[in-house]
This record gives sequence, C-alpha cells and structure tokens, in this order.
Amino acid sequence: MIKLRYSKKLFRRSSSKSSTSSDGGDAGSGRGEIEWEVRPGGMLVQKRDGRGHVEVITVRVATGFSWHDVSIGATCTFGELKVVLSMVTGLEPREQRLLFRGKEREDSDHLHMVGVRDKDKVLLLEDPALKDLKLRAALAAQAVQSPYQPFIKV
Repeated sequence: MIKLRYSKKLFRRSSSKSSTSSDGGDAGSGRGEIEWEVRPGGMLVQKRDGRGHVEVITVRVATGFSWHDVSIGATCTFGELKVVLSMVTGLEPREQRLLFRGKEREDSDHLHMVGVRDKDKVLLLEDPALKDLKLRAALAAQAVQSPYQPFIKV
C-alpha cells in the first residue's frame, strides 16, 4: 500500500455540499492522504473503501444450440467460470474451451481485464481432442462387452 500526500486544491470535490460534511471520505477529514493499491493488471489506482462490494455480472454462455445465463463476480477468472459451467453443463473444466470476442481465453485471464461486461456472450466448446478420446474409449468399452461374434446368423 502506498500513501501519497496531496494538495486539497488539486482534489477538491465539485459539489454544492460543503467540505465539512461527514461523508466518511478523506477529502473532508483534513488528513490529506490517499491510499493506493495495485490491481491484478498492474494498474495503480485509489484504494476502494472497505465495503467489500463485489460486482456481479451475468454472462450468457452459448453451447451449440442452447445457452445458459451464469452470474459470476466481475473480477473472477475464466477458470472459475469453467468450474461454474461444469455444474451446469456436466463437462469437466479441462474439457471446456471458452471463446470471447473470437479468441480462446486462458484459465488465468480475468473477466474484467479482457473486457467481459454484464450480459456479454461467451462461447463454450468441447475440446475436440478430449472428445475424440472419449469416443474411442466408449467404442473400446463396447467391444469389450461383446467379445464373441456369432459365425452363423439364423
């Protein structure tokens, strides 16, 4: 955390209320300090107040012919979105590929850093390599169930 001193003339509030109002901010308290924090993307911004309010967005996830509306925190990652989608669709997170604005996104990418906002659409695809492995495993299991083929059909 970084604290910087500032001149009250630079950061004066432009409202009709007087600066002696008890709104809980540092501008009226006379301390003259701003607390700063570094966001996940490396940007230095003024520290949020301790309300703990997390913005929740609704993401529309299209899966082929169907779609799901999923509510998730705006600062979550695509990996966390995959975990939520695994409960809805039944696909494991490693079997999912998420595309936003035409690009596949990594599990470590944050939704807000990529630009996902409320009511945005994300495309969910099943990983073709894992889909092929599942199909081959199902065919092999089917062949094991009936190892004997009749030579004469009646």
